[in-house]
Amino acid sequence: MATFLYKLGRFAFRRRRYVALVWVALLALAGFGAASASTATSSSFSIPGTEAQKAFDLLEQRFPAASADGATARVVFKAPDGEKMTDPANKAEVRKVADELKAGSDQIASVTDPYTGKAVSKDGSTAYVSVSYKVSSMELTDATRDDLKDAGTAAQQSGLTVEIGGDALQVMPETGATEIIGVAIAAVVLVITFGSLIAAGLPLLTALIGVGIGVSTITALANVLDLGSTTSTLAMMIGLAVGIDYALFIVSRYRAELAEGREREDAAGRAVGTAGSAVVFAGLTVVIALVGLAVVNIPMLSKMGFAAAGTVAIAVLIALTLVPAMMGFAGKRVMGRKARKAAEAEIRTEPKPNMGTRWARFVLRKPVWVLLVGVIGLGTIAVPAASLEMGLPDDGSQPTSTTQRRAYDLLSDGFGPGFNGPLMVVVDTANSSDGRTAVKRVTDDISGMPHVVAVSPATFNKAGDTAMITVVPQDRPSSAETENVVHAIREAGTDIKSDTGAEVLVTGSTAMNIDFSQKMNDALLPYLALVVGLAFLLLMLVFRSVLVPLKAALGFLLSVVAALGAVVAVFQWGWLGSLFGVEQTGPIMSMMPIFMVGVVFGLAMDYEVFLVTRMREAYVHGEKPPQAIVTGFRHGARVVTAAAVIMMAVFAGFIGSSESMIKMIGFSLAIAVFFDAFVVRMAIVPAVLALLGKRAWWLPRWLDRLLPNVDVEGEKLRKQLGGTPSDGEGHGDAQGERELTRV
Repeated sequence: MATFLYKLGRFAFRRRRYVALVWVALLALAGFGAASASTATSSSFSIPGTEAQKAFDLLEQRFPAASADGATARVVFKAPDGEKMTDPANKAEVRKVADELKAGSDQIASVTDPYTGKAVSKDGSTAYVSVSYKVSSMELTDATRDDLKDAGTAAQQSGLTVEIGGDALQVMPETGATEIIGVAIAAVVLVITFGSLIAAGLPLLTALIGVGIGVSTITALANVLDLGSTTSTLAMMIGLAVGIDYALFIVSRYRAELAEGREREDAAGRAVGTAGSAVVFAGLTVVIALVGLAVVNIPMLSKMGFAAAGTVAIAVLIALTLVPAMMGFAGKRVMGRKARKAAEAEIRTEPKPNMGTRWARFVLRKPVWVLLVGVIGLGTIAVPAASLEMGLPDDGSQPTSTTQRRAYDLLSDGFGPGFNGPLMVVVDTANSSDGRTAVKRVTDDISGMPHVVAVSPATFNKAGDTAMITVVPQDRPSSAETENVVHAIREAGTDIKSDTGAEVLVTGSTAMNIDFSQKMNDALLPYLALVVGLAFLLLMLVFRSVLVPLKAALGFLLSVVAALGAVVAVFQWGWLGSLFGVEQTGPIMSMMPIFMVGVVFGLAMDYEVFLVTRMREAYVHGEKPPQAIVTGFRHGARVVTAAAVIMMAVFAGFIGSSESMIKMIGFSLAIAVFFDAFVVRMAIVPAVLALLGKRAWWLPRWLDRLLPNVDVEGEKLRKQLGGTPSDGEGHGDAQGERELTRV
């Protein structure tokens, strides 16, 4: 592989104008497609294989006029103290609002009068108007949404409190200015790392081109493939981070080759042949982790994973082709004056040990202590993960400053906590001899269950073979008591089906949340087994070792559990919540842990590949294991540190998003990168390698013969090219021996 990538790097350097032109043309083509495409809507949410989804599909089939997938809203009214909503004046104001809504937009399917629809609380203090739409919330026009917002203005002037809840007010998420700050921080880190504006600008420019192509393509295909409004944001988050990092490693190696006295074209080829090999395998691990999300069998999550994986693949291709082309345009200016002087001084005299070298020496002196401190520290941070509660967000998780949250609270106070999460029971009587008797039994059984406060009369469809029953639980939607009610109804439905032939199904947002969380829990272990297993085989190819990939996987598990603990502490318990803009604590979003596991695993393997490949390269070229660790840190620690800081800055930039899922994922990825890069890869990994010694690179002979040699460290390439020794040879060997005597 290194030989092929060497030739590719030289070709891209030599034909840089054509390579740059191709990528610019692709960017323009993707941009034209995005500009021509219609605005993306929210992705249709489905959970194949669950009872809630089966019931939802049945409703769409048997009750087509109900607009089951349409947006909904509730305009909630509260009377002033001493008055009731049944007073004639207040009743007139409410009905006026209902009439205005009916006449306001042709996207409205129905508007329910609270006085005929039993939507007034028992104490008369609260009432609400239900609004159903023919289209989803993202398909509502601005005029329709404005009509809804303005509906209660006149009623408010009369003294009524008016708040609006429901998904009809849902809008496209905003990322905020912190995303731009994250990119700015990345730029500063690159300038500090390289000491050259040209060298710092290359990774930023190429990463932005890659993200531009990826996100524009997603936007162009959003409606065709039903990708949803958040898919491009997540692809941007991941693509920007890895795009900068991959280019950073190529440029860094190119500078090292120039410092050794290579010709520019040869230096570009060697940089792509060595660091580019690590980029390919690091990118493959990220792609495997993202594509592996398909095993969960939730279309929305699978599409998000595929879209992000496509952006990562583009980042890899750009690092292998556009980056060497841009290095050709930059010339020797990529070094910077200070860097060139430092390189010349290093050739003439013994190089001073850098921070990476000094840290590696320290770890080699006290590997057991470093290992214990790292493991115990991350283990302590991981403790809150034992209290992880998962769910999907509703209006109750919104900040108290929003009208959706205030409407939610008014309904809870007036009608009970469970009113915001009613259960929809669907009874399919197509195979029942007496459908109405079966439905009556269902209604009676549910009415007698604990923690159920109301059961509506059954509503039959025109064919009379399906009935809908609305059940209001006593407790809030996310409570364990409400979950028990769902399970109790389903258990009773099993007996009813065996006795009458009627099938009882439970759906609604609350049941959907319960089924979704359960599906996430059931899929986590198979997903981990698949992703970790494939990546283990991939890393075995890279490092030709059994213990190094095993250590990499175990270290990842430790960092991801610690990250989950930090997420629980901030977003569920509220610790330091105000610092991260968390206005309302609550359950952790169900899809967040498995999505974080997928992304963080890929990124964790990035650092493993980039750092340990340098050690493997030195070991293959004759250095002893402790010496190889020092060599790896001398060449790789500074760049890996910069890469980690850049990734943290980019991910942290998304904490300013108005979308709770984006905010939570941005925080979790940033903190996970911190734990994995600075604790696991920089401390635990060298400590374990120091304790293992030569055993770290052990591979059974039969497996060594079986595995193909992909030559990531460039040994075959170096033998083929010959010439001046590069990293890990020459003065590097002598320096390593001197360091070992000090250790």
